[in-house]
Amino acid sequence: MKNILNKGLEYKLFSGVPIEQGALDQMNIAMQLPITVAGALMPDAHQGYGLPIGGVLATNNAIIPYAVGMDIGCRMALTIYKAPANYIDKNHKELMKILNDNSRFGTSFFKEKIDDEILERISSCEYPFLRELYPIAEKQLSTSGSGNHFVEFGNVEIISEDNKLNIPAGKYLGLLSHSGSRNFGYQIAQHYTKIAKQVCELPKEAQNLSWFDLDTAEGKEYWTAMTLAGDFSKANHKHIHLKIAAAINKEPVVKIENHHNFAWREEYQGKEVIVHRKGATPAFKDVLGLIPGSMATPAYIVSGKGNESSINSASHGAGRKMSRSKARQTFSKIELQQILKKAKVTITGGGIDEIPLAYKNIEKVIAAQKDLVDIVGKFEPRVVKMDKSR
Repeated sequence: MKNILNKGLEYKLFSGVPIEQGALDQMNIAMQLPITVAGALMPDAHQGYGLPIGGVLATNNAIIPYAVGMDIGCRMALTIYKAPANYIDKNHKELMKILNDNSRFGTSFFKEKIDDEILERISSCEYPFLRELYPIAEKQLSTSGSGNHFVEFGNVEIISEDNKLNIPAGKYLGLLSHSGSRNFGYQIAQHYTKIAKQVCELPKEAQNLSWFDLDTAEGKEYWTAMTLAGDFSKANHKHIHLKIAAAINKEPVVKIENHHNFAWREEYQGKEVIVHRKGATPAFKDVLGLIPGSMATPAYIVSGKGNESSINSASHGAGRKMSRSKARQTFSKIELQQILKKAKVTITGGGIDEIPLAYKNIEKVIAAQKDLVDIVGKFEPRVVKMDKSR
């Protein structure tokens, strides 16, 4: 059994909103690992498996599957189009039909198969386990998951002329999507976490942080698997946006993407480290990103400041403040309908577990990151599609 440090390293906590004790406990354990170099906890943090969601962990030549997460490479993608200010109001029903016709969620898939190089990479991968996942990937390509995943039209306002987007400040039409690597990534996370626990025995409280040394065969295989899952997630968003762009017959002005639940080789204080961002996103200087709220609250377009104390990271969203089961027990459909009406949001799917009141206040979460990101623009959701209501 590997020993963990008796005393954990300190880490930076960005907390403009309350963070549950479970998330703090998980981060404290992660900071005790002998492979840990540095850590940070974002203001949207809440408890997960292994590393808390909102946790950033830099390690020495080691990769932790549950510090990457189960939805590997989950990402946000925003396509911006030129359109009149009242475009959504005038084309509301048509836009909802476009979403319904050109997006699929949960266990609903398109009948026609999509040709993409990611499928060839999976089918020809050197590792048998990954090749066996090809049928799952082929079926789910261009679709979105359940839970908080969505595809939505909304109004975009670019605030500053100096916005790194090379477009004028002003108002635009936006298509925003949130999805990940689906069951393909989930199977990878579960499979390699099981192996990690076998080759890296840890005390019970730290078992979900079992790791692979990257010089080992297992470490190299997981890195390949993680990379494939991240690229599969990117391909999902590519085809979602291509389908919808064709349906609305508009030329995109610009597209912004960023992902979380991933690990990167980066330099930190002059040393190469592996940076895990589980429910956190890269925020290097001038790097653009997206930080969403909920089905009825804004998403923010941001530009990173490259803050080393956050390990060049920012939050990935507002973050949950209560579990899905607690939200179902606490709120009603009437309350959800009232919130949606006030926000002028029409939705297909979604459920009480995704009610905005189950999330932290996105404005406070953004305010807590003033040292991490600059605000470039704002996306207000109007026509939303999620998985079927639960």
